[in-house]
Formats: sequence, C-alpha cells, structure tokens
Amino acid sequence: MHVLITGAAGMIGRKLLERLARDGGLNGDTIETLTLTDIVAPAAPEGLSANLALKTADLAEPCIAEDLVRNRPDVIFHLAAIPSGGSETDFKAGYRANLDGTRNLLEAIRKTGDGYKPKVIYTSSIAVYGAPFPHSIPDDFVLTPLTSYGAHKVICETMLADYNRRGFLDGVGVRLCGITVRPGKPNLAASGFYSGIIREPLAGLETTLPVSEDVTNTHASPRAAAGFLVHAATLTPEQLGHRINMTMPGVCCTVGEQLAALRRVAGDRVADRVTRKPDPFIMKIVEGWPSRFDCTRARELGFTAESSFDEIIRVHIEDDLGGDFVR
Repeated sequence: MHVLITGAAGMIGRKLLERLARDGGLNGDTIETLTLTDIVAPAAPEGLSANLALKTADLAEPCIAEDLVRNRPDVIFHLAAIPSGGSETDFKAGYRANLDGTRNLLEAIRKTGDGYKPKVIYTSSIAVYGAPFPHSIPDDFVLTPLTSYGAHKVICETMLADYNRRGFLDGVGVRLCGITVRPGKPNLAASGFYSGIIREPLAGLETTLPVSEDVTNTHASPRAAAGFLVHAATLTPEQLGHRINMTMPGVCCTVGEQLAALRRVAGDRVADRVTRKPDPFIMKIVEGWPSRFDCTRARELGFTAESSFDEIIRVHIEDDLGGDFVR
C-alpha cells in the first residue's frame, strides 16, 4: 500500500503518523510506501519501515500535485490548509492554499486516469455551518459559513463529492469539531484558545481567555482526530452513498466547563493560571460558529470520540506530557 499525507508537518498529520506507526500500517494493511508533504519539511516518523519520501512543496504551485500522485498512492489523507484565523487575516493566501491546492490535487487524480481511483480522506470543519443554528445541527443543515475558512471547506467538500460522483476517486469528507488539546505552540487558528487554556496551565504557564465562559463548542482530542481519519479509510462507497461529508462526534461543553474539568483533573493552582482578557477579533469569529451537533450518522458508521472533557485532558497529559504536568 502507498499512502500520501498532505499537511504532514501539522499537528493532525503528526498524530496520524503516530497512529499509523502504533498500528504498524493502515487498517491491517502494510504500508510499503509513505509520501509526506507540506510547505515546511515534514519529519520522518518513527516506527514505520515503509519506503519514505519527504517533500517540501506547495500544492497551489503548478505541477506539484501531479508529481505527488504520479506513483498512484492508494490512500490520500488531504490535511493541508491555512487555518481559520490565517484565512481571515490574509484573504488571498487562504483561497490559494485551501481552494487552489485542493483543486490541484483533485485534478491531478482525475488526469492520471487509466483506472486510477484512490481513497481520498479530506479534513473539513464545522466552520461550514453558519448562524442562526438549531439546538443540534444535523449533517444536512444548510451550509452558510460566516468565515472565509468555512467557505473554503464548503467549496472543497462540494468538489470532493462531485469528483467522487464522477468516479475519479473514493472520497470521505471528515468535518472535524474543535481538536483539543493541541500540543506545541499556538497556531493561527481562531479556536486556539480552546487548547491554550488547558495546554499552557498544564505546562506551568500563564494564559488568557479571550471569550466569555458561556461560549460553547464540541471537542475531540488529537488522538480521536487521528482515529477519525484512520476509520474513514475503511468506509466503502456502499456504506457512504452520495453523502460522503459528515460531522465527527465529540464532547459538547462550555469554556467554563472546560476550566472546571481542568480544576478537577489538575487542581486549583493549575486552573488559576488562566486569566480573562476579552479579544473582540476572536469573539467576532467565534460568535458565528456552531457548537452542538447531531452526529448520529457518524456514530452509526463507527466513528468514536471521548465521552467527557476530563478524558480529553487526560489524553493530552498521557500523549503529550509524558503522563505528568507542572503542578
């Protein structure tokens, strides 16, 4: 099996590689060849014996996508994207990376022809939805995004579904909820504070909360996100039908409930490292985001996530902090 991962240097890409290494392959199949690409150099994964190709490349540039699919990868995890905050502050760069890069990849697959039909798992986002919302948002709720990033994801979901319908690929669109707790340094995602208010205090650092404590979101851990992608690769066209894009499950809670979970898991001293400092830019973006979802279809298809935010914090401590934290 040949697996291609775009955006492999990003957090979810790294977590996916850890999962593949831990499993020793993809869903029971040995990975003979692994191609990793990103706009910065992706790191070679530990624990995988596959023939490895590391490529620093920009999918929005001409001919890059053609080069990536020339050897006909069997499974493609398309993770490469500029996140929400970056897409809002740089309109042109957001469309270039998120729309043009995806279109180039899909077109390269189509042009390969000769019976080539890879499995393509695309990471979408709950940003495809826009207010006003029902209490719980189903997969078929109208897509009216209120951010550029959400618009990019809607367009790319539609392209994926059309290329899938035309038989050029076997696609699955995985709408990720808030992935929390993200390890490492903050990125340009407007949602970064959801992780920051947990990650920094556990590392002994002070941090700020830019929104009110009644802001609600649905969360899943990076471990769960990697699991979503791996499971998506197992789904057949018969299971999916034509509705190939769906929202992943997670834990729905308020920011205040996140902080209460942090206090239960790590104690008062850790939780008190969070201070409140409203940020109008972040608040404006967040107010247009959905928060609660009906993920019945994803669960029926076998996707699973954590059952509490306490569990999400414990996963972060176990996976990224070596089992301990700064008290």
